[in-house]
Amino acid sequence: MTTLVRALLGAMIIGLPLAVPAGAQPQPARLNINRAPAVPRTTPKPAAVPVKDKLNAWTVGLAGGLLEGAPIRFATEIARVADDGDNLHVLPIVTRGPSENVEALLYLKGVDVAIINADALEQFKSLVPDIEQRVTYILNLFPSELHIFAGPDINSLGDLKGKKVNFNTPGTAAAYSGPLMFDRLKLDVEKTFIPHQVAAEKMKTGEIAALVFVTSKPVDLFARGKFDAGYKFLPVPFEGLEEFYLPSTLSSADYPQLVAPDKPIDTVAVPTMLAAFNWPRPSDRYKRVERLTQHLFDRIDQLKQPGFHPKWKEVNLSASVPGLKRFPAAQEWLDGANRTATVNAERTINPGTARELVRAAAPNDRAEQERLFRAFMEWQRRPEARRSGSGQ
Repeated sequence: MTTLVRALLGAMIIGLPLAVPAGAQPQPARLNINRAPAVPRTTPKPAAVPVKDKLNAWTVGLAGGLLEGAPIRFATEIARVADDGDNLHVLPIVTRGPSENVEALLYLKGVDVAIINADALEQFKSLVPDIEQRVTYILNLFPSELHIFAGPDINSLGDLKGKKVNFNTPGTAAAYSGPLMFDRLKLDVEKTFIPHQVAAEKMKTGEIAALVFVTSKPVDLFARGKFDAGYKFLPVPFEGLEEFYLPSTLSSADYPQLVAPDKPIDTVAVPTMLAAFNWPRPSDRYKRVERLTQHLFDRIDQLKQPGFHPKWKEVNLSASVPGLKRFPAAQEWLDGANRTATVNAERTINPGTARELVRAAAPNDRAEQERLFRAFMEWQRRPEARRSGSGQ
């Protein structure tokens, strides 16, 4: 191989400038017109997310209720605990009431979840026959107790027949559930639907015989208000109301000025739930409600602390709602929690087994056995031991 050929091959392999041997004729440089000039490589910056898209990406609309009702307070407290900045923005919405929240959940843009009463689905069954397939529940929240507050001349439900009874303004739980309960109890009264504050003044003159509230106890008006002698809550029988309602009582702990310590008042309650539209699983809306469910269930113990509505202490994540399916993400969370509890129970080592293990670890040293045993039992009581045992 000639010297010139070797030089050419070497230059091709290592990319060095070609050195022309002595006596050889230099060749003119050739321009490769097919090769683009080298451009320094840079990592492209991700496009900035528009503010509009960022605000809407993980926002969940939660239909609560009227400002004076318990549902909007529950909605606000859910937002306080579940909210997670850009990762989840829970937006409580003041609405016309839990009964009309079913309509909001079905048709109102931007509403993903809503607080509704169990009996509120009934009015939609004729219009939406498959409503049980379109509405699911995340959580059985709390019961809304029926309060029938009467003046001195009324001593029983029978005394109300033919008289004016106020059911608050249209859209409230009292305006929807109250008449339903009275119809099932066969109480024929003259129904009025004006603000309770106005109706309370009319009670003083005898124009209105009673006020009907359907809300979670205790109601501030009755817990803190001052009333003349003779004003009272009327007892309500459970018979005839079993289909949608629950038995309950009003006690002196709820209303010390109106209920004697040894004479609780029988009444009924409407189950109230956090409901979700049955979004298809791959959809963006499903993912938002799924994240809300996970955040809420993970942090439910925060809601049972002082400062939140006392009814949170009664909330049971596993409680079901008759006639409705649980939102799939809620069921999956519960299934996972049950599996974790089972694993933790299986992996918890009882003291007898622990003694055997430490004897094997330090067979001839009783002091070391005792130290190991105490250290292990202390570790097993700690939360991190539970988590490591469950594989989380």
